Amino acid sequence: MGSGRGDRNVPPPVPEPIGDGVVDAHTHLDACGARDPEVLVQVLDRATSAGVTAMVTTADDLASARWAAWAADSDPRVFAAVGLHPTRSNDLTDDARAAIEDLTARPRVVAVGESGLDDYWTTRREDCAPLDVQREAFAWHIDLAKRTGLPLVIHDRDAHDAILDVLAAEGAPPTTVFHCFSGDVALAERCAQEGWYASLSGTATFRNANAAELRRAALRLPAELVLVETDAPFLTPHPYRGRPNEPYCIPHTVRDLAELRDEPAERLARISADNARRAFQLAEQPQPSLSVARESAQ
Repeated sequence: MGSGRGDRNVPPPVPEPIGDGVVDAHTHLDACGARDPEVLVQVLDRATSAGVTAMVTTADDLASARWAAWAADSDPRVFAAVGLHPTRSNDLTDDARAAIEDLTARPRVVAVGESGLDDYWTTRREDCAPLDVQREAFAWHIDLAKRTGLPLVIHDRDAHDAILDVLAAEGAPPTTVFHCFSGDVALAERCAQEGWYASLSGTATFRNANAAELRRAALRLPAELVLVETDAPFLTPHPYRGRPNEPYCIPHTVRDLAELRDEPAERLARISADNARRAFQLAEQPQPSLSVARESAQ
């Protein structure tokens, strides 16, 4: 089945679960329409039906960070990462820093991020923070991750060398995750050398020429450092590229990557889920009530 213009609004089919399930290491539930508590339950139930056992919903601004922390407190399938997206680094005021730091104390906030550098939008959006401001914000998120002992979730778009420069200057946190890994073989080998996790999304399943080097890199990543993610509602995997994405779609990505890496899908699902539990210490987190709270997320 293709993803032509005629079916762009048709969600991909719900896949069969793989083995004991898989963890979505990076998603944006609020951007999937789940700020409505009823929609949140529907999104999570679809994920459960596809064998997704847990997901980390990731913030991109302060309101999103507050909502993510609330969602994680509302359902045992959800965990949260809090921080400001690099393009929004202009918003990292003293008050925002204090609010984000307060959120990291919540027991089901399991990571700092996504932060990093984005040199794609700097020339395409007038409201995108310039790289010098992004770098300062990135350094602050690195320091916060180290002070709190939480993993750092990195956003790296068209900025591989600059990201590595900042990590070298500031010192990477003990647990570092390259979300939506987009690097080449050299970056994959650097991750292996440093023990950094590489989280593979739907982009690693694409068949266009730009994805060829990424797919070569995916082959070189050690199994113990591979995570899988949807980055939903973005980056729907092949062959459904361009259609709506949700956490339930992640088995499509796992099966495609397993075929690429010439390993059983059950093995990749199990290892990537174990890696996510270890990276984000998910097994140590308290489990809230199954019912979704109706209180405001603000």
